[in-house]
Amino acid sequence: MLDPRDNATLPPIPSKRYFTIGEVSELCMVKPHVLRYWEQEFSQLNPVKRRGNRRYYQRHEVQLIRRIRSLLYIEGFTISGAKNQIETEASGDQNATTPVRKKMVEELIHEIDEVVAILSE
Repeated sequence: MLDPRDNATLPPIPSKRYFTIGEVSELCMVKPHVLRYWEQEFSQLNPVKRRGNRRYYQRHEVQLIRRIRSLLYIEGFTISGAKNQIETEASGDQNATTPVRKKMVEELIHEIDEVVAILSE
């Protein structure tokens, strides 16, 4: 299994519109019960619920979950601190988010490199 502390080893996010909680769990290396808990804690995380109360996450929510995971498991934030950081990032405060944005750009470049490698095979 992949190292849960290393976001760089997460699998690339497939290009599809909706993801089940099981798929998101695998893509973000977070158990489904943790995802359900984070939905209660982070108001920005609000998957579509359809038949039988099944959750369907969109790509931006998968990216948000990866960000939350990074803040909590890698950078050592508390839930409260992670909430504040995500709110700060959403407000566009450049001074507070420059290192965060740099890390996100690096992660995106890594994902793009993986996709290019797959397509060039």
